[in-house]
Amino acid sequence: MKHDLHARANLLALAAIAMWGSLASLGVALSHVPPFLLTGLSLMVGGLIALPLSGFRLVAWRVPLPTLALGVYGLFGYHFLLFVGLQNAPPVQANLVNYLWPLLIVVLAPVLLPGLAMRWQHIVAGLIGFAGAAMVILAGVDGGADSGAHVPAGLQSDWLWGYLAAAVAAFIWSTYSLLTRRVPHFDTAAIGTFAWISGLLALLCHALMEPNVDLSLRDWALIGLMGLGPLGGSFFLWDKALKIGDARHIGLLSYLTPLLSTSLLLWVSGRALTWPVALAGVLIVGAAWLGTRVR
Repeated sequence: MKHDLHARANLLALAAIAMWGSLASLGVALSHVPPFLLTGLSLMVGGLIALPLSGFRLVAWRVPLPTLALGVYGLFGYHFLLFVGLQNAPPVQANLVNYLWPLLIVVLAPVLLPGLAMRWQHIVAGLIGFAGAAMVILAGVDGGADSGAHVPAGLQSDWLWGYLAAAVAAFIWSTYSLLTRRVPHFDTAAIGTFAWISGLLALLCHALMEPNVDLSLRDWALIGLMGLGPLGGSFFLWDKALKIGDARHIGLLSYLTPLLSTSLLLWVSGRALTWPVALAGVLIVGAAWLGTRVR
């Protein structure tokens, strides 16, 4: 029975990861939309998923204030600091720092969740997975999988705040993911509450920090897809997966996100799959296989 639950959790996590894999491609198509506006609108759309999920019973959306604070900490805090990091440091390196979160989930799970032990295989698998993520993200600089921004070499003091923000974003997402298991049980439909409040805060940031833009019908359609997928629907799947699964295994599977994202972006842009991306895939899949063999 426990094995079946873990298998189901891994499938739910993989579905969320597949949605996150489309984020970069949708982001490129909507690159003219300011990031806080894009995030705010997408989260508002994503929150609507909670309506049919709860059987249109708004009581399922209600959670204690500490749980609500945790949800906003995760959804809004993560995206806010990620944007700060991407705007104040070279985007590729900042994104690489951000992808410390799967490793942090693996490392912090035994600390924050009772009943989980740290095995050396989990640490090794986490490091192998991070190496694969680093390879695929850095391959985007030459392969065009990133936004195309020039990435200067080395560390400069001007970028330290950006790197720090990206690191704190990674910490926020990993701890949010784990701490949802420590608060009193709440219906997954309550993710809609987290999404709507976080979306409103993102729209407030847009009003205070970003220029106004006119959105076309195509923009609204793509924002709808983003809300149903990587910036909305994925959070419901992720929450359910973490409620019933092994957080250490789910953290390792999460390294598939940058691999899928880069591969899809190469495909939709008509570029060939490069050998660093292929090698990264071997490392990430191997790390996931190794980590999930250990209980």
